[in-house]
Amino acid sequence: MRVALASILALAVVACGAPQAAQTTLPVPTPSPVEAPADTAVVVPAPIALECAGAFAQGGVIVCRTEAGAAVRVDDVDRGRADASGWFVAGFDRDAPAAAKIEVRGTNAARERSFAIAPRQFSIQRIDGLPPETVTPTDPAVLARIARETEIKNRARESRAVLQGYNDAFLWPVGGRMSGAWGNQRVLNGEPRTPHYGIDIAAPTGTPIRAPAAGVIALAEKDLHFEGGLIMLDHGQGLITYYLHMSRLDVAQGETVAQGQSLGAVGRSGRTTGPHLCWRMRWRDRNLDPSLAIHGLAVARAHFGAGASVDPGAAPAGFVQWTQAAE
Repeated sequence: MRVALASILALAVVACGAPQAAQTTLPVPTPSPVEAPADTAVVVPAPIALECAGAFAQGGVIVCRTEAGAAVRVDDVDRGRADASGWFVAGFDRDAPAAAKIEVRGTNAARERSFAIAPRQFSIQRIDGLPPETVTPTDPAVLARIARETEIKNRARESRAVLQGYNDAFLWPVGGRMSGAWGNQRVLNGEPRTPHYGIDIAAPTGTPIRAPAAGVIALAEKDLHFEGGLIMLDHGQGLITYYLHMSRLDVAQGETVAQGQSLGAVGRSGRTTGPHLCWRMRWRDRNLDPSLAIHGLAVARAHFGAGASVDPGAAPAGFVQWTQAAE
């Protein structure tokens, strides 16, 4: 019994003391060193320059300066580019809202600014006794003529002269007497019509008309149905002044004229009741008040130091310069 127990204990000792099978251990991979990212400076471009001056009112015109060749948007509409010196011009229609947004985008930066636009009050002008056919033409031949002439004028409105006549500051094109204000609602023979987008200056037939600023003649027509003798003068970037009812034209389409140069003479051609100059102005598709340009462009010229002050000449008798305080 003792022999058997000793044998069992011996076996147990042998079993406990027997070596265990070796375990296979996979090497733990050493992580590759991760380089910390280099510090990257975030470059925030400085805002592009945008400075404007002029008449910030319904019918007004302004001059702005920014980066040369910058793309220009006015009230969310693309309006071309600033010229090689950074100049561009803009205007506000008769019914412009209370604020205008101007955006410019240059090579590496952009800028947006909002400008308050002063409202104006316009009266109603009634003109009676006009021949019915001049108010509402019905003759097919006349209607066809009007359509042809409209196409001619529309092509001229696309003029974009590469010059800076708007920096000249405007002169009054003719002396005389104010006979019609800009922006008034017209009622012809009792029928409401579109607003009058011109300044009427009554003067004798043959009175010389001078260019208010340098420009290129976009159109020169002697006998249009409505306007009679008409000149359209582009002062740069589509800022175009119009001269209606002329009796004589001294310039031709495509000609470059200097400030103060004779354009022709006052007359009573086209649809009119007497000799006068109807002076109009447009910037692209917007109708502007040329009388506001007299003051507004002078303000811009002084603000930017574009040149010495310019004497615009005597205003027509009865003219009252619009100011926001006056309303």
